[in-house]
Amino acid sequence: MENKVALVTSATKGIGLACALKLAENGARVAMGARRLRAAQEICDRSRAKGYEMFPVFFDALERESYGSMVGAAVKQAGRIDILVNNFGTGRPAEDLDLVNGSEEAFFEILELNLGSVYRISRLVVPHMLEQGGGSIVNISSIGGMIPDVTRIGYGVSKAAINNITQQIAMQYARNNIRCNAVLPGLTGTDAAMKNMPDSFIRSFLSHVPLNRIGTPEDVANAVLFLSSDDASYITGHILDVAGGYGIGTPQYAGLARRAGSDV
Repeated sequence: MENKVALVTSATKGIGLACALKLAENGARVAMGARRLRAAQEICDRSRAKGYEMFPVFFDALERESYGSMVGAAVKQAGRIDILVNNFGTGRPAEDLDLVNGSEEAFFEILELNLGSVYRISRLVVPHMLEQGGGSIVNISSIGGMIPDVTRIGYGVSKAAINNITQQIAMQYARNNIRCNAVLPGLTGTDAAMKNMPDSFIRSFLSHVPLNRIGTPEDVANAVLFLSSDDASYITGHILDVAGGYGIGTPQYAGLARRAGSDV
């Protein structure tokens, strides 16, 4: 990561913060796209003592004009963008239900924000990567973009679309040395996730995770670091799930494991 500049969106909490810190720890200069600039600046100030180079740039997914100003501010301060981590994502689980009972307005707003942010920010960053001779984009998707659910149809469709646009970008700009990959977290122990999921749901979900634990933001950040780095220079268009094996086995896994005496 030395001499590389990374831009991470929604970087003050959870997976975004873990990615920003991981990239900075490994030598990248990191622009933290954040709505809460004071919080981002405090993180940057604390990180300076560890030798990390980080600086805040304003980003609010609800303010489309901030997309361009964020990219412009990052380039102005650091001179280039070598790595883009499209981390922003949102959901509305109280309204985003099944096809008939969910809110149509919520469905399209989720698509607009989740897919729209990846599309628009990548569209702004790629010209800089073309000019400098290459770069790496990592989109944070979700295991929900690969495995259908009985609810949250808008969230799942938006993440499936992110998987596709990842491969579209990879194909269209591979000849320009621009790589694009996606990381798909499973159940991840961010504060936001843990506060919004009852214990009964977590237990049920974990019964289908062969590694039998909740993922950490650092698990996701490690995958982002690899895909961002030159160690992954021959990898593009890859959809990498970081989900503890969720969804890879028989649907009867949880029941079979219990009968076999597992502590699942």
